[in-house]
Amino acid sequence: MGILETLYAKLDQKQERMIEIRRFLHKHPELSFEEAETSAFIIDFYKNMDVVVRKNVGGYGVVVTIDSGKPGINIACRADFDALPITEETGLPFASENLGVMHACGHDGHTAYLLILAETLNEMKAEFTGKITLIHQPAEEKPPGGAIAMIEDGCLDGVDEVIGIHLMANEAVGIIDWRKGPCMTGGAIIEIKVQGKGWAWSNAANGN
Repeated sequence: MGILETLYAKLDQKQERMIEIRRFLHKHPELSFEEAETSAFIIDFYKNMDVVVRKNVGGYGVVVTIDSGKPGINIACRADFDALPITEETGLPFASENLGVMHACGHDGHTAYLLILAETLNEMKAEFTGKITLIHQPAEEKPPGGAIAMIEDGCLDGVDEVIGIHLMANEAVGIIDWRKGPCMTGGAIIEIKVQGKGWAWSNAANGN
């Protein structure tokens, strides 16, 4: 069995744990720049693994390095973990317990799969070369976002390539859309000042 087949088989065996993690995170969402408990949960997940963990990277960010001990490239995998200011009304048994906050964009799923992937790759590090960096990014939803601060704090130092995925609920199961380079949209806040003369409805009534 090749390395990819082994990886896929191990991930399949951990599907239930991945679901459990995702549902736990879904019940306990935190807004951008407020993700203290989620960050602590991520750090705790790695506590018994032979990996290097950097916490508080650019805020609540977490960066984990899996080193095979053999020369090679450094591939980074990235996932975000903040939630949105939305009140959940799904009625699910694992619905948000934080009123007005919900994982409505899939970041709970992103974090769950990255944690299980990291655990599995760490188990397999004798089978590959180079390093794998796991980037857990906070504050994706609210400008200016957490990515800039993490990059300024060195999360990409020594990284050769970055891989990231986003859940798409409107796609059929088993379908993957991909492209090289940046994709999807970005969020920003803009302010517009309008200056001019007022116009009263009475002018219209008089035919002016």
